Amino acid sequence: MPKPRHPKGLYVLFFTEMWERFSFYTMFAVFVLYMTEPAHYAKLKVLPFFDPHVMYAWYSGLIYITPLLGGWIADRYLGCRKTVYIGALLMAIGQFLLATTSVSLFYPGLVFLIMGGGFFKPNISTMVGNLYEHDSPLRDSAFNIFYMGINVGAFIAPLVAGWLQVAYGFRWAFFAAGLGMILSTVILISFNKYVAHADTTATGTSGFVSAREPKDRHAFWMRMWALYAVFGIIILWWAVYMQYGDVMNLWARDYTQPVRMGAYTMPIEWYQSINPIFIIAFTPVLVWLWGFLNRRKMEPSTSGKMQWGFFLSVVSFLIMVAAAAGFSHGHSPVSPYWLVAFYGAMTLSELCLSPMGLSYVTKVAPPRYQSLMMGMWFAASGVGSFLAGYLGRMWITPGIQNAFPLQLQPGPYFWLMSGLSVVCLAMMAFAFKVVNRAPEL
Repeated sequence: MPKPRHPKGLYVLFFTEMWERFSFYTMFAVFVLYMTEPAHYAKLKVLPFFDPHVMYAWYSGLIYITPLLGGWIADRYLGCRKTVYIGALLMAIGQFLLATTSVSLFYPGLVFLIMGGGFFKPNISTMVGNLYEHDSPLRDSAFNIFYMGINVGAFIAPLVAGWLQVAYGFRWAFFAAGLGMILSTVILISFNKYVAHADTTATGTSGFVSAREPKDRHAFWMRMWALYAVFGIIILWWAVYMQYGDVMNLWARDYTQPVRMGAYTMPIEWYQSINPIFIIAFTPVLVWLWGFLNRRKMEPSTSGKMQWGFFLSVVSFLIMVAAAAGFSHGHSPVSPYWLVAFYGAMTLSELCLSPMGLSYVTKVAPPRYQSLMMGMWFAASGVGSFLAGYLGRMWITPGIQNAFPLQLQPGPYFWLMSGLSVVCLAMMAFAFKVVNRAPEL
């Protein structure tokens, strides 16, 4: 019997998402640095409510909350593909507005990016799930592969953004991100025939989703409560994980030894490429491992994999506790290898959580609400991202006024992040039975 193969549509969506993530992660590589760079900070602080950590909170939160709207629009009116097209064009406009570096266009640019991301993100993930039959053993590995596409874009983005920012200024980093969105749109349109059957239409039908309709009201609500439990837990974990675009950038700038290659000093933005490098390296290993365990009927459930992810999140911030202790002892910047170790552990955590969460939603969500539930997954991430920015206000940043009453040094701050990860692990263990049963209904 031939080994099952992934459909070509997966790779179309892989490259479509890759270039969207190039745009997305350009923002997370340069956003806080752009706002706290002295010349831009002096210019932007005239805006109402402007505070770099607060702006990070609102941007990173809303760009994950608006997928709730994008999923609802796709389910009710437009279907997945049309909503993705609209989102891609909105994001391109947003990046080009930011590329002007005009104060008057700063907020409009962010609004276009936030709305575009809300239209794009939940619906392309839904299309990935719709490429597969409801009981396909390839579904989890498909989302791992799709997630690797996300992180190819995430790897390229900081390298390009960092180089352009150092050589030519922030405006060219934003401009390159806008071109990435144009390319993402072109790929999806050009290879539409491979993904057309995966479109969820406004009536809630697509190639494979009808087989997953719950047979009774009890089954429906068991599925919904399982999803709500996962969404609630992921809010807290995301608040911890999203420190990478805020506090971890500041740690790299203020507490880590500069990396010099001859006369060239590595841009701070390049640290953001460590995580996607590890994802690209670790994903084939995990796909092989899940397949190996599946053939021996030992593969953990999707929720079991997520529990491992929470444990690895605890480990990653304990690494940073040790790094902070090294800084406190010597009062001088520490080795960049601490950040490498942190990103290695956090990457494994992410791979056990984020793609598995996407897969879980497509397995459990009732078809009529599939894109909406995918939107709720991202909305939960958005609430966590919003909390991440406000947690970041506890971090002491030299030269930046911070009115937040509780200020923490790096060591206590990383202990807090590790403790929150422990809470996530405990919550998932408590909810494990309900979450694990739902796909069997």
